[in-house]
Amino acid sequence: MKELRHGGQPSTNWQTPDGCNHLQGQLRSQLGEKTYLWYEVEFREGDAWAPVEELQGFLRNQVLRHAELCFLHGVRSWHLDEGKQYRLTWHISWSPCPDCASKLVEFLGENSHVSLRIFAARIHTKYRGYEDGLRQLQDAVDHLTIMTLKELQHCWVTFVDNQGQPFEPEIELLENIGAQCQKLESILRNQGN
Repeated sequence: MKELRHGGQPSTNWQTPDGCNHLQGQLRSQLGEKTYLWYEVEFREGDAWAPVEELQGFLRNQVLRHAELCFLHGVRSWHLDEGKQYRLTWHISWSPCPDCASKLVEFLGENSHVSLRIFAARIHTKYRGYEDGLRQLQDAVDHLTIMTLKELQHCWVTFVDNQGQPFEPEIELLENIGAQCQKLESILRNQGN
């Protein structure tokens, strides 16, 4: 995969029949450290949000850079018009680590014309301070939550070359969604030690 891919064409890296399994595999809690980030950009047009089709795509973490930082590196080159309001939507396989959360908070603070919604499949617990990072991020973004079946279906339709096949979630994936939702709610509700 390229570091940043734009355009409305679905990814051929997720083709059916393995596309569904690959997407679900990236969203299960027992898998490795690969982070996939599917993104969409919209701008405010009157009272509604209109998609910017050419700013839609996916990326994943690189050897020395997390997916979130790959995105921030790329978004700066878009030169978004500061006279317009933009909404970024991420569907990401892992929640941001504390360092990425801090950099996202900084980016959003410097770019008041940009808001961010994050739908994460799993909570990244590898790094010390991940809870505080998520709480700081919650204060800076418009929306921080775990992906539900609605968001998974959206990813399937929008980003996967699914060749007309329906998204059929596994039982294990459904159980993981509930557990991750409860865990994130608990983290965001508690202010730490």
